Amino acid sequence: MWPIAIGVMALVWIVTLTNLSSRPADTTLSYSQFLADADAHQVKDITLQSNGTATGTLTNGHTYTTTVPVQLAGSSLLDRLQADNVVINAKASSSSSGSQVLSWVLILAPLVLIIWLWRRLYRGATSQVQGVMGVGKSKAKVFDAEHPQTTFADVAGYEGAKAEIAEVVDFLRQPDRYRRAGAIAPRGVLMVGPPGTGKTLLARAVAGEAAVPFLSVAGSSFVEMFVGVGAARVRDLFAEARKRAPAIVFVDEIDALGGRRMGGGAAVSNDEREQTLNQLLSEMDGFDPAEGIVVLAATNRPDVLDPALLRPGRFDRQVVIPLPTLAERNAILAVHCKSKQLAEDVDLDVVARGTPGFSGADLANLANEAAIAAVRDSREVITADDFDTARDRILLGRREGSNVLLPSEKHAVAVHEAGHALIAALSPHADPVAKVTILPAGQTLGVTEQLPLVERHLHGEDYLTETLAVRLGGRAAELVELGQGSTGAANDLADATELAVKMVREFGLSPILGPVGYPQGGSAFLGARGDQLSSRPYAEATQAAIDTEVARLVREAEQQAVGLLEAHQGKLRQLAALLVEHETIDGPAVYRLLGVQPPSEQPAGTTVAPHGPSPVRQPAAHRTHPTGAGGPTDGAQPREGHDTP
Repeated sequence: MWPIAIGVMALVWIVTLTNLSSRPADTTLSYSQFLADADAHQVKDITLQSNGTATGTLTNGHTYTTTVPVQLAGSSLLDRLQADNVVINAKASSSSSGSQVLSWVLILAPLVLIIWLWRRLYRGATSQVQGVMGVGKSKAKVFDAEHPQTTFADVAGYEGAKAEIAEVVDFLRQPDRYRRAGAIAPRGVLMVGPPGTGKTLLARAVAGEAAVPFLSVAGSSFVEMFVGVGAARVRDLFAEARKRAPAIVFVDEIDALGGRRMGGGAAVSNDEREQTLNQLLSEMDGFDPAEGIVVLAATNRPDVLDPALLRPGRFDRQVVIPLPTLAERNAILAVHCKSKQLAEDVDLDVVARGTPGFSGADLANLANEAAIAAVRDSREVITADDFDTARDRILLGRREGSNVLLPSEKHAVAVHEAGHALIAALSPHADPVAKVTILPAGQTLGVTEQLPLVERHLHGEDYLTETLAVRLGGRAAELVELGQGSTGAANDLADATELAVKMVREFGLSPILGPVGYPQGGSAFLGARGDQLSSRPYAEATQAAIDTEVARLVREAEQQAVGLLEAHQGKLRQLAALLVEHETIDGPAVYRLLGVQPPSEQPAGTTVAPHGPSPVRQPAAHRTHPTGAGGPTDGAQPREGHDTP
């Protein structure tokens, strides 16, 4: 409305100026000149006011203004004007228009002020009453079918998940089609997956694709300080959905609402959260279940949800949104790079290969960090080096200059990383070397990166054994070239020990312990390693056997690495010298130094197996071997090597 009001004011101003410019000019005459013009019959009429002011019109059409002395404004003047055929008018004196406006302002201003204060107080009181009386109202946001924002085209990958969710949307659009086949609409669809995989984005795409109302609410919005508010808001949410049925209700982070209830006979009748959960259970599939309403929920904590919420009839479907595969990462990167200028050397397939374990949010952050790196160099075009810099920044931290290391430390880090790279290049089943650097980043002093040619879903014993040797390659290089170990291998030792424990305790790869498995606990969707076993389900003798086998595996891997490096000690020294000189070397340079052919690309589908937990903590397709930043400092004890993402 503001542009319209400004336009109207401008139009009125223009019309006023036009009228003023079209009016004849007003002439001010002295009293003597006025009498002369009257005697010459040039005055057409006159209007006399009691204060002596006189106005009128001349015979030429112009208006005039003059002042008649009060002592001379008698009958003689009137007779003279009548003799000159002047039309005489009389007008009582009145205040000016400005004074009239001021008078009205003084009269109306107190009244307007009182009305404004009254309305303000009334609105404040009304909002307070509504805040108390409307505390049980649902805080759901309603998206109607006329306002789509995101569609399935904006969600790259996850075709299976999109098909399952789109089927629910199609059921609400065409219920008769499914009713003729005897199909019943699912009551709820639960999307489960790690953080950042796009569960909420899929829900927004459903809101854009569905031709039905979409109600979105967060699970934490049902929590309030007043007793019974959560259950009231659940009732109000479903009441609003029934008015708009068929409709979709989306509850984000449902674990804040549907957590597992207490058991063991505890007195929980006054537990506010459980009352809210009970109301949700009854609304979804209780005595009076909602018809034509599908509940769509998302969580990354499915292990804490109440079993009654997960049974058929409530959440009939559980759609797992896993971390994206190589092809899906490529498609996601293409979406996030659509508005960016990429150089010719940027290959999104290579970038996708270098980012296994990245979620959709991580890939969006990667593309943004690459753009920031380009802007930092005063460029608008993003290059492949910008993506490498962004990936290192996300995985390792900010890159430091090489001047933070002493010359002796720089040589030791170069030997350490050269050992990792040589063992990886000489091991036939290990992942190929992609890059070796001794530039410090974050809490690491150097990094050896390995990128496989294909994504692995199944890991053989030979691959795991060589992976142990690669992880201990840095320590082995220190023993061969420097004659002693250092604190820089602390992180490698921890990772190698963890992998060996998994091989013995979970994968059954120990001939002494046999084919038994004691998996480590923890949720697979939290992105963490999980909690340690609270109570060991095996005897102390079994634990001793596990410790013995773990030590054997790690010791044999170290001996294997030392043997390879002693056989190629000259190449080790050359690679360390190159690292000291250039600080960063790519993978092909390592293979050229060894005189071996880099691994060729394997055909897709060489390993076919269902998705399972990776045998190592880091993503199997992208492994770094950083040199820890440990070492005595200011008389302190040697620090352990720092873990990296």
